[in-house]
Amino acid sequence: MRPILDINLSPGTIEQFHDDGFVVLERLIDEETINLLRRRYELLFAGEFESGLIPDEVNWREGRDPADATRQICNGWKGDRYVAEVILHSEIGRVCAVLGGWPGSRINQDNLFWKPPGGSAVGFHQDSAYEDWVIPRAMVSCWIALDDTFEGGGTVEYIRGSHRWGESAMPETFHAPDEPFKYMRFAADRAGIDEPEHVEIVVQAGGGVFHHGWTWHGSQVNKRPEPRRSIVAHCMSSEARYHPRNLGPVYSRYKRFGDNTMDESYFPILWHEDGYRSPFLDPYSRREIGWGDAGSD
Repeated sequence: MRPILDINLSPGTIEQFHDDGFVVLERLIDEETINLLRRRYELLFAGEFESGLIPDEVNWREGRDPADATRQICNGWKGDRYVAEVILHSEIGRVCAVLGGWPGSRINQDNLFWKPPGGSAVGFHQDSAYEDWVIPRAMVSCWIALDDTFEGGGTVEYIRGSHRWGESAMPETFHAPDEPFKYMRFAADRAGIDEPEHVEIVVQAGGGVFHHGWTWHGSQVNKRPEPRRSIVAHCMSSEARYHPRNLGPVYSRYKRFGDNTMDESYFPILWHEDGYRSPFLDPYSRREIGWGDAGSD
């Protein structure tokens, strides 16, 4: 199995990313990987974590939350090494680094999304708005569809060119907002944009998008009879450091006192132009080592 297919970053692809704030690629993972991830989602959202660790954020649990609520897990790679094989792949890291203009990239976090029929909207937002605990405050993300997507099916939508509107604060509501476009419209007004251009992503399962950290995006209610599942890798520069004062309420727990460097155990380097990659990634993704393996005494 090749978890991530080779990605051709032509000059035109790179130019489109910088012009639009995102670029659509028709095929990122193969059918075998799609089916594997769907099976892993069933287990993860049922509360079964293959690695023995609970992911950093579990926003939906079977039997606890409404069946028609949009489901999300953050840092599923820590809870399931099959998921890690995709999220931590060097090809995702390479593409994010090239598009971001970085010497290398490290994972910031992942998102596993499952929007059932009737599943609620996700408020339009900028990913980098959530990253004030990081320097530089810049991200490039890879979104991959695990189901065919359709208009009206709650697929991700991007606002073309909105990465050039400037930085906004975090929206008050991410999950199931009453007005999913509210804060995006505020930003558009400030930028002098009368009619933001929405692009609803319609791709087959296995297709996906790379998007800029300041591009406005979100999704609407799933009005179709089938689920809409996706997996997202959010990357930052390999040179990223903790902000010396700002704290992230979840991810600053991994910061060492008096040290602004990022521990590769929690924010591993996926790819670097000099060939470096965090050494544990490949054996961990191949399920040869786990979080519980003891080091030397």
